[in-house]
Amino acid sequence: MSAIEPAGSSINIKHREAVAHDASALLDIHPVLRQVYLNRGVTQTSQLDRTLKNLPDYCSLTGIDQAVVLIKEAIQLGKKILIVADFDADGATSCAVAIRGLRMLGARDIDFVVPDRFKFGYGLTPEIVEVALQSKPELIITVDNGISSVDGVAYAIEKGCKVVVTDHHLPPAQLPNADAIVNPQLLGDEFPSKSLAGVGVIFYVLLALRASLKEEGAFKGLPIPNLASLLDIVALGTVADVVPMDEINRKLVHQGLLRIQSKKCVPGITALLTIAKREPERVVSSDLGFAVGPRLNAAGRLDDMSLGIQCLLTDNAQEALAIAEQLDMLNVERRSIEEDMKQDAYNILASFKPSENQHQQWGVCLFDKHWHQGVIGILASRIKEKLNRPVIAFATADNGDVKGSARSIPGLHIRDTLDDVASLHPQLLKKFGGHAMAAGMSIAEKNLETFIEAFNQAVKKRLNNQVPDNILLVDGEIPDQEINITLAETLRQAGPWGQNFPEPVFVGRFKVKNARILAQKHVKLELETLTYNRKIDAIYFNVENPDSIIGLSQVSVVYQLDVNTYMGRSSVQLMVKNIEEAH
Repeated sequence: MSAIEPAGSSINIKHREAVAHDASALLDIHPVLRQVYLNRGVTQTSQLDRTLKNLPDYCSLTGIDQAVVLIKEAIQLGKKILIVADFDADGATSCAVAIRGLRMLGARDIDFVVPDRFKFGYGLTPEIVEVALQSKPELIITVDNGISSVDGVAYAIEKGCKVVVTDHHLPPAQLPNADAIVNPQLLGDEFPSKSLAGVGVIFYVLLALRASLKEEGAFKGLPIPNLASLLDIVALGTVADVVPMDEINRKLVHQGLLRIQSKKCVPGITALLTIAKREPERVVSSDLGFAVGPRLNAAGRLDDMSLGIQCLLTDNAQEALAIAEQLDMLNVERRSIEEDMKQDAYNILASFKPSENQHQQWGVCLFDKHWHQGVIGILASRIKEKLNRPVIAFATADNGDVKGSARSIPGLHIRDTLDDVASLHPQLLKKFGGHAMAAGMSIAEKNLETFIEAFNQAVKKRLNNQVPDNILLVDGEIPDQEINITLAETLRQAGPWGQNFPEPVFVGRFKVKNARILAQKHVKLELETLTYNRKIDAIYFNVENPDSIIGLSQVSVVYQLDVNTYMGRSSVQLMVKNIEEAH
């Protein structure tokens, strides 16, 4: 495919080592699931509690008291509140939660603005403040952005607005001079989770605001607003932003899923599930991540995220369905653009000159002046998966700049790596920000070659000159007789699974009774267990070389155990992650 071979190109399958060993509290759990939990550090049933009663208190969030005072004053005095959102799924859900929640708590004059990523870029820039000022806000609340918006916050305050920043991204050295900042990542913040998504942060602000209003008697004689009714949207944003699924996020997501499953979610989520052909009653976190999230994200990638936000704000089922259909069309278009860009990327990789050291390219940077700014993040992710290297994809921006979207591999903190580059080359990066696994940046196109070399050296140093292994972790083997619908359902409902609490993956050997190629890139298999000769269906999606599987007689399969529901009937099915000939 390219002169750059994937780092550790042969996949190394390793059994997960149990993080915890005391299983005495988990004896009533199916032994396969018990081992899965031990592999993820779970030893106590309290760690599996998915109710809301033990959610950590909002009081430990730095800045939340000041935020509540400002928002409460704006509500009580009827001031104009403007939400400034980000243009991804976390930003859209954060905005919808903020508007729905503040209305529940008494706000009457509230609106939102979301930057056009192609005109304004990310965050509360002075330019987006100028747009915001047209609606004459007296209080601006950022959701899922703002922690790096030093100039924008200063400009908004200069123009007479109060500013509350709610964010979850890593803070820069210089914080904006906002009237209040709520972000669990702030230095010294004592909130027990650093993994809240932007939508989780604004949800916590609403909890604190409700408590303060209740204390003042604002709801005397009235039902207290049920903020848990927002958890379907909180769940969607949390899963779509791929934040670590720690205990707190698992509670929030699980409760949101329960609302969706019982059809108590907003019409927009119902509509997106309908378009994606998912049954609400059977929705799990992966459905939000792979079916709903991408359709919502498509608006911000190709068009205007206001469309996605409106989908989550409307209470009209027909309007929600109409918007969901538009989002679905945008997502189809996004997939087509992505496929073309992926082929371009493969051609660029193939043109790289081989070197004596195939691993000289520690970090891969790709640029094509025709690439779509809204799709470079997905492209970087796809190439990262192929090469097992950190990847930055660049697209042309305005004023002679290029914008980059980075995706990393386990063990390399990409935002900190960019910080390394910025420290050594202070004028190179115009702006950057992000997380451990994803980041964005802006640089002058004329400096691209200099950046590529600096990034490559920074990655090499961070990896201690050690090529990362391409490891596929598995939770062990499942005995033949246990590969059944009961265990599949048990595992399905044992989540929510997600980042840092991954869905269980297993390995096993099977005979191949039948294999056929579907749509030129998927393989449908009929397998047979070695011990009891039980037949099991399997599907392998997006296979790079599907012909290589046809004709194999015995295979080692890495898989997830899944439930296939068709025509009202359910059966067990293996979702194949890797397949090799077994000798």
